[in-house]
Amino acid sequence: MGERLKKILSGENTISGASWILVITLLLSNLLGLVRDHFLTQKIPTEILSSYYAAFRIPDVLFNVIILGAIASAFIPVFTSYITNKKTKEAWYIANSVINIAIIFLIGLAAIILIFMPQLISVLVPGFEEARRDLTISLARIMLISPIFFGLSYIFGGILNSYKRFFVYSLAPLVYNLSIILGTIIFADIFGIYAVTFAVVCGAFFHMLIQIPVAKKLGYHYQALVDFSHPAVKKIGRLMLPRAIGLSAMQIMLLVFTAFASQISKISVAVYNLADNIQTMPTVVFGISFALAVFPSLSENYAKRNEKRFSYLISKTIRVILFMLVPITCGIILLRAQIVRLILGSGHFGWEQTLLTADTLGFFAISLIFSGLVPLFARSFYAMHDTKTPMIITIISILFSIVLGWILKDTMGITGLALAFSCGAFINAILLYLILRNRLTDYQDWPLVKFLGKIIFASIIMAVIIQLTKVLIGRIYDLDRVWELLLQAGLATFLGALSYFALTIILRCEEIEYLKILIKKRRGLANGTKAVAIGGSDSSQEGT
Repeated sequence: MGERLKKILSGENTISGASWILVITLLLSNLLGLVRDHFLTQKIPTEILSSYYAAFRIPDVLFNVIILGAIASAFIPVFTSYITNKKTKEAWYIANSVINIAIIFLIGLAAIILIFMPQLISVLVPGFEEARRDLTISLARIMLISPIFFGLSYIFGGILNSYKRFFVYSLAPLVYNLSIILGTIIFADIFGIYAVTFAVVCGAFFHMLIQIPVAKKLGYHYQALVDFSHPAVKKIGRLMLPRAIGLSAMQIMLLVFTAFASQISKISVAVYNLADNIQTMPTVVFGISFALAVFPSLSENYAKRNEKRFSYLISKTIRVILFMLVPITCGIILLRAQIVRLILGSGHFGWEQTLLTADTLGFFAISLIFSGLVPLFARSFYAMHDTKTPMIITIISILFSIVLGWILKDTMGITGLALAFSCGAFINAILLYLILRNRLTDYQDWPLVKFLGKIIFASIIMAVIIQLTKVLIGRIYDLDRVWELLLQAGLATFLGALSYFALTIILRCEEIEYLKILIKKRRGLANGTKAVAIGGSDSSQEGT
């Protein structure tokens, strides 16, 4: 039993095994995120939550631009290439150098931001009155500690990813959300929003702490060294710069949207973020999880110049993501009011907030399919050591979203910002796909076209069943009580999902076979050595 537990915690995962782990743990993490939001809206007035989410934006920019830019696009491919070429000692030398550079840089940058926080917040939320602006400044200064812990955590996570150890890496977000939930439940009645803020910092610390033992087991030992001149460190810097610029564009959009939202109403910042948190869940679970799981293998196959296998992995992963996100998009749009009422409708969160959040969620849901595909497309470019193309496309799509958001905010309010976000996600995904498709000589479009026809048909039938079920239950019950609302949403979801999966089985969608593999979890991909790959079996395209 002890050996089995040890193997689960630190053993290497295949692509399907990694996908399974990431889907389950990311699902749990996002469910915990919804539980977190439930208690936040229950215990904290929505106006104060607007200050909290605005304060969160500053450290979030630091985290996304610096940390994600370095890890996702630069550290993993470079570190993986050294491991693949059996240069393990040098790989650890590089890891230590990157960790120490990150510590110095993040602490220094956080100190500068701390000093100029009042000026930054004034620009960020011009619609806030003085009292709420002062509260936002205090909360943001406390949360500046969290990006430092996250910086180290994601480097350790990058090490685990490179060795295809996904289990503990995927537990870290669970620990983070649990910290915020417990802090809110236990201390929010006493300390208010400050309890939540300190819980965020504690969660970031434990997010880091949980990954260190496995990294040490893999061979990591801390060394106090900084080597800016090492070729790999220089390469990481070169690779992360375009990604950091691209992420900066995304963060600029979020900052601008926060400024727009602060001028619409007192609750608009909170409503935007709460709706965004709900729609992000399926994107993370079924988009980012598969992109993360396949990324090391994409990097490995590109390093080996196995373009046929590289193209095959991308094609199959696209279909798996679409298989899940197309019906989920339909379901969220049709059940958006029920979802918001069940998750957020308690305590300080009244009917006005519920309706506005549901409408915003509906416009956000349009982006799900495209937002779910972007991480895969971007990581495909990163695996090819190209971070410039995703950067340029991201900047184009973000500029479009900002301009459209500025136009729509006065006519549509907060829902206009959600629509602008969705339109930008559409442009981002389509342009990335077209450019990627051009570079892959072995990639075939026709299987995707046939597959899309099947799942769109199945999703339309599913949508009809959901709507009919929803209306029928609504006529029988008043829907004033939680169990009635849960019955309506639950039964509609169950019957809709049942019809979708039944139709895809009848239509012989290959992705059903992949889901069977995930459920059995006995046999997975062995990086090209099996006849089964993401999305099913197709040995003619495997490149083995």
